[in-house]
Amino acid sequence: MTIERFLAWQIDDSAGFDAAWATVERDTLRAEGRSVGQRPAPFWTTYRLETGPAFVTARMEVESRSAGGRASLDLRRDHDGTWRVDGEPRPDLAGALDCDLGECPLTNTMPVLRHGLLDGPGDHELLMAFIEVPGLRVLPSRQRYTHVAREPTGDTIVTYRSGTFRSDLRFDRDGFVRTYPQLGRRIEPDDARSSESAAT
Repeated sequence: MTIERFLAWQIDDSAGFDAAWATVERDTLRAEGRSVGQRPAPFWTTYRLETGPAFVTARMEVESRSAGGRASLDLRRDHDGTWRVDGEPRPDLAGALDCDLGECPLTNTMPVLRHGLLDGPGDHELLMAFIEVPGLRVLPSRQRYTHVAREPTGDTIVTYRSGTFRSDLRFDRDGFVRTYPQLGRRIEPDDARSSESAAT
């Protein structure tokens, strides 16, 4: 089964937005997205993500622009597990299966789907290739994902931890972030219509 979704998030942390076309086909994810932010300084990014089987990152291409100039990134994970940043090997990322783009809720999808955290108990500590925005520096990042509850609506709560940061993320049935406390929330198609009705 193939799932194709357009997703848009209001990102409170950066006073901006993120939007992506995402396609899940069996156990792979492809996505193209754009984001803009105003904190700590204005920036925009465009990105293209491709995973292999088991939602393991194969390639992430990112371009950004900010007051500091332009930056680009070609991040790849080879079949043997070797990560490369703009062609240069990065042994400090060995063991990582995912990239994590700053201010981008989409990249939380891969570990949640891979480890079945939508459907039942699980607690996984993972190494991520974290991409800073807008400078696009890539750093190793230890993160933890813990299944909390499956709600009657079909949404699932998963606790995310990184260092001292913690947030209870809400995912929809397809594994895409609906709300991310302290970062932002998804904008649903009916949100604007509901706001207009409330104003009249």
